[in-house]
Amino acid sequence: MFAIVGAAGKVGYSTSLALRKAGLPVRAILRDEAKAPSLSEIGCEIALADLQDPAALARSIADADAVQVILPPPLRATDAAGEMRRSIESLAEALGQARPKRVLAISDYGAHITEDVGMPTMFRVFEERLGQLYAHKIFLRSAEHMEGWGLVIPVAIASGILPSFHDPVDMKFPTISAPDLGLIAADLLQQPTTGEDLQIVHAEGPHRYGANEVAAALSQLLGRTVEAQAVPRSQWKKSFERALSPSAVELLINLYDAHNKGGQIDIEPQRGEVRYGTTDLIDALRPLLPPQ
Repeated sequence: MFAIVGAAGKVGYSTSLALRKAGLPVRAILRDEAKAPSLSEIGCEIALADLQDPAALARSIADADAVQVILPPPLRATDAAGEMRRSIESLAEALGQARPKRVLAISDYGAHITEDVGMPTMFRVFEERLGQLYAHKIFLRSAEHMEGWGLVIPVAIASGILPSFHDPVDMKFPTISAPDLGLIAADLLQQPTTGEDLQIVHAEGPHRYGANEVAAALSQLLGRTVEAQAVPRSQWKKSFERALSPSAVELLINLYDAHNKGGQIDIEPQRGEVRYGTTDLIDALRPLLPPQ
């Protein structure tokens, strides 16, 4: 039995679908029952549990041989870092009770960095806590998701300007399509357990891109010119606060500061392997555009 925590998300659904296509039993663990039908349709068993309810989580993953866990950033929470820490502890407590043979945790590029770099630092805490579990552990560190550009595509369509917090806009960085990450996770879950207690795996797309390449892909899809333009750092806070809580804004500002130094939010040197997705940027962006 493969238990997938957060199975309704892009990554979790992709993992669940791949495992079901391979004929394997999957228990989809959800917080919202309304999201169950799509997973039931592909043959998943459904379990309901809140991420911060360790008793319910432990029951939902009981008797599973392998468990995939994900730590969603609570971007509107009053205390985003505090809520993430509570979710980490809840997951660790539940896994400690259930004692699955294998745990795959979706982590983040930059989780190895010891200084505070915002969001990746929360995933370093995640890895450190799960590292205490008596199970074979796979930390699947993900590059930035291509689908994240969907938040600013409406601005690009309306103005012809693609706002970017990556600066300079010609700096290329690792990125991956979220469904590809789920496929990589599904493949890792099906591999024989190695003799190692811990595996580190990095996941990114077939190529690295900068904001200029995102703008070029949108230009091609829209049939008109879109230009990437870096958002001045002095405007970051105001821009982020339109949709996020102040505590989440702080995590993202620290993240982009680290990104823009270049080379920090990347593969951990001389540690672990790298898996590559197959989805090109333009194919990940295409579904994010409104119907024409």
